[in-house]
Amino acid sequence: MSACAPPRTEHSPPHPTPPPRRRRFRVEGADVSACIAVFLIALPLSLGIALATGAPLQAGLVAAAVGGIVAGRIGGCPLQVSGPAAGLTVVTADLIHQYGWRATCGITVLAGLAQLGLGCLKVARGALAVSPAVVHGMLAGIGITIAVAQVHIVLGGRPDSSVLTNLRALPAQLAHLDPAAVVISALTLTLLLAWPRIPDPVGSLLRKVPAALVAVVGATVAAALTGLTLPRVDLPSWRSHALAGLPQGPTLGIVAAVLTTTLVCSVQSLLGAVAVDKLAAGRTGPARVGRSDLDRELLGQGAANIVSGALGGLPVAGVAVRSTANVNSGAVSRNSTMLHGGLVVIAALLLVPLLEQIPLASLAALVMAVGIQMVSLNHIRTVTRHREVPVYAATTLGVVCLGVLQGVLLGIAVAVALALHRLTHTRITHEEKEGVHHVLVRGQLTFLAVPRLSRALHRVPHGTRAVVELDGSFMDHAAYEALQDWRSSHTARGGSAELKDRRTGVRSAGTPSSTVCRCRPWTPWRNHRCDMPAAVMSKGAADSTGASHPETHELARGISSFQRNTAPLVREELARLAREGQRPSQLFLTCADSRLVTSMITASGPGDLFVVRNVGNLVPPPGQEHADDSVAAAIEYAVDVLGVGSITVCGHSGCGAMQALLAAEPGAAPTPLRRWLRYGEPSLARLAGGHPERPRLAPRPVADAVEELSLANVVQQLAHLRAHESVARALAAGALELHGMYFHVGEARAYLLGGEGESAVFHDVREDVREAPEVGSLV
Repeated sequence: MSACAPPRTEHSPPHPTPPPRRRRFRVEGADVSACIAVFLIALPLSLGIALATGAPLQAGLVAAAVGGIVAGRIGGCPLQVSGPAAGLTVVTADLIHQYGWRATCGITVLAGLAQLGLGCLKVARGALAVSPAVVHGMLAGIGITIAVAQVHIVLGGRPDSSVLTNLRALPAQLAHLDPAAVVISALTLTLLLAWPRIPDPVGSLLRKVPAALVAVVGATVAAALTGLTLPRVDLPSWRSHALAGLPQGPTLGIVAAVLTTTLVCSVQSLLGAVAVDKLAAGRTGPARVGRSDLDRELLGQGAANIVSGALGGLPVAGVAVRSTANVNSGAVSRNSTMLHGGLVVIAALLLVPLLEQIPLASLAALVMAVGIQMVSLNHIRTVTRHREVPVYAATTLGVVCLGVLQGVLLGIAVAVALALHRLTHTRITHEEKEGVHHVLVRGQLTFLAVPRLSRALHRVPHGTRAVVELDGSFMDHAAYEALQDWRSSHTARGGSAELKDRRTGVRSAGTPSSTVCRCRPWTPWRNHRCDMPAAVMSKGAADSTGASHPETHELARGISSFQRNTAPLVREELARLAREGQRPSQLFLTCADSRLVTSMITASGPGDLFVVRNVGNLVPPPGQEHADDSVAAAIEYAVDVLGVGSITVCGHSGCGAMQALLAAEPGAAPTPLRRWLRYGEPSLARLAGGHPERPRLAPRPVADAVEELSLANVVQQLAHLRAHESVARALAAGALELHGMYFHVGEARAYLLGGEGESAVFHDVREDVREAPEVGSLV
């Protein structure tokens, strides 16, 4: 019997058998509009990338259609758009030059099979462990290669397959440029750069049309109206379209070609999927999709490459520019990517006469701009900040001069060498200045450096003043023990020892004394207590309060430690905040539980979060009699005055308020705590009332009733939050996001609410090992 059917009695007629329901293919309106936006970007770029590789121009359309339909249907990242990518241009062009077009298609098929094997082995996340400097350097090298080659077409000539040859031939090409090609290329670049910068309010409407499409259409119309004689797109008949063939040549060379194609396709697609996840998680409005399944994404990319190669198309990979347009256009499912592939098929069959009017110089200018954008200043700043410029430079030069696979291997080798150098290369010097012995340690202090450290420390005479300066970011346990043992021995013999971190400026100075705290900046904070005699603690407390209170002394000790160690590090930032005022980006509403350290679990600092804490992370609904106004006042102040962009309600495991709600007895005395907890009773009712979707955790089952109530309470308090006038107004204007979060104290793990309304699924937040690329950097 159906759960919704009324109960049958002996007098009830038998229920008629319902007809079988037919599943219908439903497409949301948001997916339709998104697929059109992606199609308008993909069409000119697919032709341009095919031109840059030297492949038949139809191959770009085949790859775009297959990437949208096959990878869109099978892949694990529903909103990522796949197709011919600029990151594959150099690899494909080299393969065509070496083996010919049909053999290149065969290599693409073999690379797809290799991707299927990697997906079955579930090694997708291993690809994300590649150093970001190597990935960014690879993209920069490919971008330079693309740009240098396309300059020749922009000037009216033909490029060579070698970057160095193209650079040497550039002066001669400038002396024999084609004015018509230069004019059309300049017009394309002008439209491409100026279109996104048209001022509002007109610009907000015009920018809905992709700049790439405007640039190519504008150049095509200008060429037609002026009657310029230029090479144009030539799409041969589909009857003569070449399909895949078996590659002929040395086995080792073919294996290297397959590995190179597999590597570039896989890494670019997986990094793109991670970036699309971050972009989709940060948007408001449309329903959110789940996190990407990277192993399934690898399977989808492999299947797409097999089909594309077999049909005579370019290699396929995830493309971040088209994916960004897909997400920003409001796509809610994989239907948008599949429909975009269908539109490419229609265009390839019906729009051939229009496509053949496009000047090749316009496509070359478009691809040249793409190549230049791949050398990202943001990436260069990132690798500089992390001191990985040698890795970035080696990879870039290796890709430009040797090839993609050789450049990536060179970059990985330099990254490994740099890591070993940092780990093992430690300089330790000792010198005496004005009676003070200085021991300077430059580099990482590991067990490998302990013998040299011990020799330098034992050169310091007994009873003297010593300063040990540490200029590194890491100290292992062996080095820490050696340093502390020497310090204890040196101070016991009447000397003094000062430890100084040169990177932070923190000093830890002291002479042998039993009346001061021995805590150091690197002392573990977990359950930490000063190891001091009780008499000293009592004296310290009595000095300030007139009575013996160890807790009071603990507070004073903590304040003293802050003033001595932490204040020098944050004083400059706090002074800036004092001058400029607070500008937090988020309101963080959480429980008053002492185990919940907001700055720790969110990796935030002063000025980042506007924090409201109360028992049970409750949000009293507005308009109730005797409602508590403190939370409502904080919400109004954060939204209307501070202008925060998001509000997070955070519950946690083992919440005492939830336990009290579950254990409450009807008719109990209305204590202050009881009166406050009545704002959590709707959360109890949410579970008891048979809500359609009970809250759950995506990676594991809910542990117990307290955890289930804590999850339901987060969802319910978000509903209370939406009822506040200031929040509702900001949500309607698109200026505010609401987030639900659950923190498991014992696991030290955070879970984010993945949907709104009827959905109450909390997803495990697992930050990837590597740094994802900037969305939009991979074309």
